[in-house]
Amino acid sequence: MATQPVSEPAPAFADLHAAIARYYTETVQTHGATPHGVDWRCVPTQELRFVQLLKLCDFSAPFSLNDLGCGYGALLAYLARRHGATPVDYLGVDLSAAMISAARRHWGGKRNPGRHAEFAVGHASARSADYSVASGIFNIKLDPSAARWRRFVAATLEQLHASSRHGFAVNFMAPLPRGVTGSAGLYRTPAGVWRRWCEQHLGATVEVVKGYGMREYTLLVRRN
Repeated sequence: MATQPVSEPAPAFADLHAAIARYYTETVQTHGATPHGVDWRCVPTQELRFVQLLKLCDFSAPFSLNDLGCGYGALLAYLARRHGATPVDYLGVDLSAAMISAARRHWGGKRNPGRHAEFAVGHASARSADYSVASGIFNIKLDPSAARWRRFVAATLEQLHASSRHGFAVNFMAPLPRGVTGSAGLYRTPAGVWRRWCEQHLGATVEVVKGYGMREYTLLVRRN
């Protein structure tokens, strides 16, 4: 059985945070406020992920939402179009200052009735919210060892849990079929690894959402 990942304090990952920020600064400077700017293929698959993540939220009443790894704030557009009747107090957080600048430019002049939205540079939210979501933030592993990346994931999940009153949602890429070789720079892991970790280390109830047409899954992690 694989060893359960153990988290480390956020300062231990300052170099990883900087590397991730550089990666996404380059993507947004190259492609702008578009799905390619946050390393997604297209709007339909980007929004299909939003559908799964937002299964965590109760849209029958107003709520606050932290969006970790928010990019240029694409989730805001989806919320306005599909859930416009529910007021959402939104905070988008991203490691890349260039990405946050793009988000502020993109949303600065847009009217957003019933929805308060702010953006901040950082590796974690500075406030508690009802829910937190994180889309694709663990996919691009870059250069660290697999063991260190697992510790980074564990620390980030702890932060998401600590800043979420009701729960958080996050997605991961699933392993490829046996014999198929993928990119060494991508992080893929079975759903059971982080489901068990969240249950055992966070004391949470975890729902695994899969079967939505992509080789990935979403964890809905709810406080008990």
